[in-house]
Amino acid sequence: SNTGTATMAAPPTERSFDVIVVGAGIMGSCAAHAAAAWGASVLLLERFDLLHQRGSSHGESRTTRPIYTRPQYPPMVRLAHRLWDDAQRDAGYAVLTPTPHFNLGPRDDPAFLAAVANGSAIELAPSSADAPAWAEAFRVPQGWAVARSELGLGLGGVIKATKAVAMFQALAAKMGAVVRDRAEVVDVARKQGTIVVKTSSGEEFHGGKCIITVGAWATKLLKSVTGTDLPVQSVHTLVCYWKVKPGREHELTAEAGFPTFGSYGDHGFYGTPSMEYPGLIKISKSGGPPCDPDGRDWAIGTGAGGMAELVARWIDEVMPGHVDTTGGPVLCQPCMCCMTPDQDFVLDFLNGKEFGRDVVVGAGFSGHGFKMGPAVGKILAEMALDGESGTAAEAGVELSHFRIGRFEGNPKGNAKSF
Repeated sequence: SNTGTATMAAPPTERSFDVIVVGAGIMGSCAAHAAAAWGASVLLLERFDLLHQRGSSHGESRTTRPIYTRPQYPPMVRLAHRLWDDAQRDAGYAVLTPTPHFNLGPRDDPAFLAAVANGSAIELAPSSADAPAWAEAFRVPQGWAVARSELGLGLGGVIKATKAVAMFQALAAKMGAVVRDRAEVVDVARKQGTIVVKTSSGEEFHGGKCIITVGAWATKLLKSVTGTDLPVQSVHTLVCYWKVKPGREHELTAEAGFPTFGSYGDHGFYGTPSMEYPGLIKISKSGGPPCDPDGRDWAIGTGAGGMAELVARWIDEVMPGHVDTTGGPVLCQPCMCCMTPDQDFVLDFLNGKEFGRDVVVGAGFSGHGFKMGPAVGKILAEMALDGESGTAAEAGVELSHFRIGRFEGNPKGNAKSF
């Protein structure tokens, strides 16, 4: 349809919604779905194309894991898993493949020890007799320990990222949500008791409530809308796929029971079973250099001394018999992570004189939020529609950890040493 022409403009009645969600990545799509399921009229706005690759919600895979260094997250992971199950049942197809999860790290590393303590993981002797067949893919360095979570209790798994975002958008639309892309929001303001959301093309939409989930663009949007300084720094990270050594292809697949895995120590490395590209396995390093979401260097990290080289070194040390690093990764895909100083999420009302509790922000998911999307979306939708989240309270998710105000006079927020 030629929606760009004046004659096709929607009548004013369709400009008004109970909730307007700004940003259609995983968090916004889940929030729109949760609000629509609640019975609200919902508008979901995306500045780029739907399912674009310029943010943090795209790609073939994300891991989910039960093992966390901080106790505030396992209840949210458990809640999210129940909601992933519900959504997949409603959609009639799967986006999450359950797998075991495997962690390794220096035996005295505080983050490793805390993660094992908080997760449903059993610490193993590296060469124990009850180790699963896949354990031989890992050559555990001297002085390191390993821990694994089994399928049943472990909540490990691989989520098809882009497919999952599409699923929540489709479910939201089926419940009556209006989904619009190529609609960049430039202003959010209160006028006569409603929230007015303005796009760069001059369109205006009115909402009773507004949920802002714009990922790496949160800092710029909140600064221009409210003057709020949100300490979220986007970083450019690389997702690397490596060649599996001949004859080992099947062993490293999810079908063969191969786990998602994470490694603690000086750098964090993580990987998923061989799935999306047969014969290749995804192994990457967490984090990356700071970047501006509007001016990215797409080639960063691929050259000598870059992130890929650090990953290759880890593979050569820990998985030398199974993964080939000759010539570097076969494929590299860029992604952004939006880091807070303490790597905890921001889930809060904008507050202030202008917005009170009518505008809710979800931001700063710090490279570990995707798996929580359905939980975060439901929490944000309840905060917007109800002023609080009953689901969070029932699930034992303590929202006080995620307030914007924690950084006032305390730039590190909730940060501990790890």
